[in-house]
This record gives sequence, structure tokens and C-alpha cells, in this order.
Amino acid sequence: MAITADFHLHSTHSGDGKSPMEDIVKSAIERGLTQICFTEHNDIDFPYDERTREGMFDLNTDSYLYELLGLREKYADRIKIGFGVELGMQTEAFRKNAVYAKSYEFDFIIFSCHIVNGLDPYYPQYFEGRSEEEAMREYFKCILDNVKLFNNYDVVGHLDYAIRYAPEADKNYSYEKYKDLIDKILETVIDNGRGIEVNTAGIRKYYLKDVHPNTDILKRYKQLGGEIITVGSDAHSAGYEGADFDRAYDALKAAGFEYYTTFEGRIASYHKL
Repeated sequence: MAITADFHLHSTHSGDGKSPMEDIVKSAIERGLTQICFTEHNDIDFPYDERTREGMFDLNTDSYLYELLGLREKYADRIKIGFGVELGMQTEAFRKNAVYAKSYEFDFIIFSCHIVNGLDPYYPQYFEGRSEEEAMREYFKCILDNVKLFNNYDVVGHLDYAIRYAPEADKNYSYEKYKDLIDKILETVIDNGRGIEVNTAGIRKYYLKDVHPNTDILKRYKQLGGEIITVGSDAHSAGYEGADFDRAYDALKAAGFEYYTTFEGRIASYHKL
């Protein structure tokens, strides 16, 4: 395996996680990984309703960290375990996220937009009553607004996440269609010294043709001077750590990258592909 570090994993400490942390650690070792980072969900001010259990994405960070530290010590001679978080960004929750991000000594922080103007693209209602392009433009505009406002993170997660749930998935999707917004996002991220991730969950769970973000966006990120790039399976249960990392490798090489990135104590390290 060319990529041996998975930097996007969820256990039962996340509201939608299916496996205990230790099961994921054991599975990651069996699958040949040498480093992992748990990135449990914390979506401050998530708009809960009858479809989503109240508090589902409110992370008990103290409990999570306590278990992680025990596992880190137990498996220290077999795998490196990072303490990360996936922050769900909304402009209205900017100050709360800023305070939270400084409250713990994280190894790694993912910035993700799961809510767009009060709606989650996961639900069909997000795309109803308008064109796919209008819905995707609103999504990318949400990311742009947030990266302009918030800078205490390491990478932007699954940059084109919303395409997973589009009525026709990625059949009509391309970088070219949204490059005006995507370029502004990438330029802001790079100017702020941050990075993006390659996320393989879209291939595995939603049968997309490419990784998140797609290879054309990765190429553009590289052209603009982007260097920081982590790789994550976005696995929510044991057995999928490092899944489709061969596809991530191919996409990174096609985009011109010679390395991928890991973090410890918010400090980046680079690893040859």
C-alpha cells in the first residue's frame, strides 16, 4: 500500500459512527496502515429535526480523548493514533467553532460544510425545486464564505461533498462548470496556508466516478501552488480503513503530486507516494 495513513475516520464517538474505536484500530493494523487519525464529528448548531436525533453531532470531546489516549498507549508499538476532529462549519457558528478549536490540543482539524443555509445536501429537499447547478453553486458559495471567515483548521474535507446526493450524482458534474467558485476556494485555502483532503468515500458509498474532490480539482489545486493534501477513507465502521486508497494514489499522481501529508500536533509531515 503506497498510502499508509488514513486521516478521516469516525467511531461511535460520532453520532453516525458504527464501530468502537478499538475495533477500528485493530482493523487498521490488519489492513497495513501505520498511522490513523480519528476525526469525530462536531457540528455546532446543527439544525436538528425529526430526521436527525437531537445532539447526534455534538461531540463529547473529553470522553473521546480519554479513550483515544488509552488506545494510543496500548497500540503504540503497532500504529500511530492521532486526535482529530471534523468541524461542521456554518458562518453563524463561526465564533463557537473558533473557541472550540482552541479548547483542545488537536493533532488535526478537518473543516467541512455539511449544512448549507440551514439544509443538509444529504436530504433530497436540498436539490428539490431548482437545478442541480443552482444547488451546487449554493454549496460551493457556502464553503467560500466559511473559508474566508475561519482559518483554524488544517484541511477542507470532501470539497465537493454535495455531489454525492445530487439527483444524478456526478453524471453532469465537472470542475469547469464551477471553476469560478472552486478557484476562489482553493486560492483562499492556499493563501491561508491550509490544505485539502482526498476523500474516497464517494467511490465506496455513493458509486461516484472519482474521489472527493475530483481529479480535475486536484490538478487545479496543484497548479495554484497547493501542497498540503491528506488522504481519508471517511470510514464510519471497522473494515474500511484505507479503502480505495489505490484510487486516491492514482488521482494524486495524475494531479502531479509526489507526496501526501499527515499531521501531528497540527504540524504537517510529507510522505513520498
